[in-house]
Amino acid sequence: MPAPRAYTVILAWLEDQLRSGAMKVGEKLPGERQLAEQFGISRASVREAVRVLDAMGLVRSATGSGPSAGAVLISEPSTALAWALRMHMATRALPIGDIVQARLLLETQAALESASRPCSPERRNTLAEASRLLDEMDAPEMPAERFHSSDAQFHLLLTSLAGNVVVETMMASLRQATIGYVQETVSGLEEWPEVSCTLQGQHRAILQAVQDRRGQDAAQALREHITWFYGLSDHH
Repeated sequence: MPAPRAYTVILAWLEDQLRSGAMKVGEKLPGERQLAEQFGISRASVREAVRVLDAMGLVRSATGSGPSAGAVLISEPSTALAWALRMHMATRALPIGDIVQARLLLETQAALESASRPCSPERRNTLAEASRLLDEMDAPEMPAERFHSSDAQFHLLLTSLAGNVVVETMMASLRQATIGYVQETVSGLEEWPEVSCTLQGQHRAILQAVQDRRGQDAAQALREHITWFYGLSDHH
């Protein structure tokens, strides 16, 4: 078994710092020289650690000098997960069919969970935002790319009603990971106006079921909607 890379000591240290509360999101990592001396590793290894943390969505680096320079702790898990999913989809290790099935499981379960959540101003605002998005998407001149972006936001808003940030993060990652696939599917459709009209009818039915707290109906409508859309690629 190969020895761990030198930079992993910084990853382990940062995990401990975050777990204990010694460091928090928004704070800056110690400087490159300080970390190299503290852990007895090269500055190149420190830079490698920062690049890995950046790819993981845990730091954002600013070059230059002065108070704004350095690596600041952030937390953007969906971005990192989406990149990993997309790369492994490209290798065919993660089949698109399994990605779609995972999305089905998450969204339908979220629909069931959200039906039993108490009414709150946040819920009303989220539903109002979802309705506003659908109104915008009704515009026949809306480009397919923008339609898809709003479509993704609509689904994420409904998923958020379940109140589970892990499910939200995973859903956001799955949506980002399948952007290329969806755009390829849409670009090959000569009958896009008819397809978008059908999608909007499905969206309206889903939203109505969610608003009425009919969890089973919402879950079934979501299943039919997602399956129908991804089935389009089988005919093109």
